[in-house]
Amino acid sequence: MVIVDCDCHNYWTDAEVLLPYLDGYWKDYFVRGEKTGPTGSFPHGHRAWFHPEGFKRADINPETQHEHYTIMKEKHLDRYNIDYAILTGDEALEASTLANPHYAHALVKAYNEWMINEWMPLDKRFKGSLIISPTDPHGAAEEIRRIGGHPDIVQVLASHGAQRPYGDPFYHPIYEACAEMGLPFAIHLGGQGGVNSTPIGAGPTTYFWETHALLPQTAMTHVASMIAHGVFEKWPDLYFVVIECGVAWVPSLMWRLDANFKALRKETPWLKMLPSEYCARNVRFTTQPLEQPANNQHLWSTLEAMDGKNTLMFASDYPHWDYDSVDSLHIPPEWRENILGGNALKVYKRLGASHAALAAE
Repeated sequence: MVIVDCDCHNYWTDAEVLLPYLDGYWKDYFVRGEKTGPTGSFPHGHRAWFHPEGFKRADINPETQHEHYTIMKEKHLDRYNIDYAILTGDEALEASTLANPHYAHALVKAYNEWMINEWMPLDKRFKGSLIISPTDPHGAAEEIRRIGGHPDIVQVLASHGAQRPYGDPFYHPIYEACAEMGLPFAIHLGGQGGVNSTPIGAGPTTYFWETHALLPQTAMTHVASMIAHGVFEKWPDLYFVVIECGVAWVPSLMWRLDANFKALRKETPWLKMLPSEYCARNVRFTTQPLEQPANNQHLWSTLEAMDGKNTLMFASDYPHWDYDSVDSLHIPPEWRENILGGNALKVYKRLGASHAALAAE
């Protein structure tokens, strides 16, 4: 059984690791800005809600990049026989919260170079997420074309915190570049501060635990927007991956969208299928954090309603506080082969092709 972890976070110990990869002007901008911002932040601490006990697991406290990799290898990659781990950064996703889109673009570009040069060579199991700041769609498209052909880059990744829903034509240059390079577009929970709009519909919440439980609201908006604006009609082979936003909401959202679309389809005449059909064909969801009802059968019925056997992909969210191991995944046993790796090999086509080539040797 192939195991693909679709959400494995690689960290740095200080944001200054990016300095060698920043152009001169932005390097000066970064260094001078760091003198007034909290040390090691990226960029300068924009999160509105802080975890009361820290975002990482209590037993994982590396002091250097090498130590972080060594612990990850021991406690996650080797322990659970992970075949491939897709690196999803962490603080780099917060670049989209900056008001200056040019600076945000420079930071994620530096992060991508740092990841390619200093993280991916550490382990042949590592596959990269090309992180963009969607506040600059044309700069993001340029970055996708610049390094999107790297054989170990498997997806384009942005924060799920955004200034407007992702189906908006403002973002379409990003999807055009993704389609050109054959890469899925993924969003990861995060980027909820700075200039980004609040991720909670009724207004800002107060406590981290209530906020964390409500963050799927934003993912719902993005999924509906991607479908309604016809992104999957323009680019029918594009996969949209939703990472760390829960999944139990998917069937109810599709039921509502289908019902409204049937009654009001003339509003979006470019759509040729039901919203649920686009979702089944083009949208994929990661398991972490998978909802945990008292009765697992309640969850399994919900997952069946969204064809979870074929639309879910395993994610651990290593090394965060709500980390899920391979062994703790509460899904129907007969679905494990698909969810643990089979579905990911189809979505991440470059990874699937290289894996098939290795298997054939």
